Amino acid sequence: MNNVTFMPVNTLKPAENQKTHTYTSFDAQQSFSSVLKQSIEKINNAQIQSDVMTEKLAKGENVDLHQVMITSQKASITMQAALEIRNKVIEAYQEAMRMQV
Repeated sequence: MNNVTFMPVNTLKPAENQKTHTYTSFDAQQSFSSVLKQSIEKINNAQIQSDVMTEKLAKGENVDLHQVMITSQKASITMQAALEIRNKVIEAYQEAMRMQV
């Protein structure tokens, strides 16, 4: 049998070769803001798709019932996940406010 040795793909490099980026509070705020905005837009798009498919079904257009149910469930699950995330964020905020400094 051949002896095969494997080299690790991700080897550590000295810190001097790595560039570090320091984020200001403004950068962090903008990044969080853009992520939050994109997430809300995705939730809204899922809701709109569900409404469009349901409306097509109600009008009697040629649309597959399975696709209507799938888009409806996707929208529902997306909204439920967003609400759970919101609840966890509020809970973490309240816990941080209860901490004594």
